Amino acid sequence: EVQLVESGGGLVQPGQSLILSCVGSGFSFSAMYMTWVRQAPGKGLEWISDINSGGGSTHYADSVKGRFTISRNNANNTLFLFMNSLNLDDMAVYYCVTGGLVWWGQGAQVTVSS
Repeated sequence: EVQLVESGGGLVQPGQSLILSCVGSGFSFSAMYMTWVRQAPGKGLEWISDINSGGGSTHYADSVKGRFTISRNNANNTLFLFMNSLNLDDMAVYYCVTGGLVWWGQGAQVTVSS
C-alpha cells in the first residue's frame, strides 16, 4: 500500500519559518519525482515546488521562490519543504505528491496569523 505521511504543519506568525516533512512508503521513493502542492482556503490547487529523483534538480513557483526550499533524503524516504518568511498568502493545506500527481498525502495544515 502506498502511503505519504506529511508532518510539521502548524500555526506561525508572519515572518516565521516551518519545515514540512513527508515520508513515503509502498513504492520506490528514490526513483520518484516528488512535488509539493498546496490549497489555500476557498482556492484551487497550486503547484509550488518539485524535485527530481536524485535531488539535483528543483523548481519553484514564483510565489515561493527564494523563500522555500525543497529537498529529499532518499535513504529515509523523506521529502522536505523548508519554508521561510511565511506570510498570510502561504496559509494553506500542503500536500506531498508523487510524480504525475498519482499518489497524495493527507495534507499538512499551515496557518499564518498574527
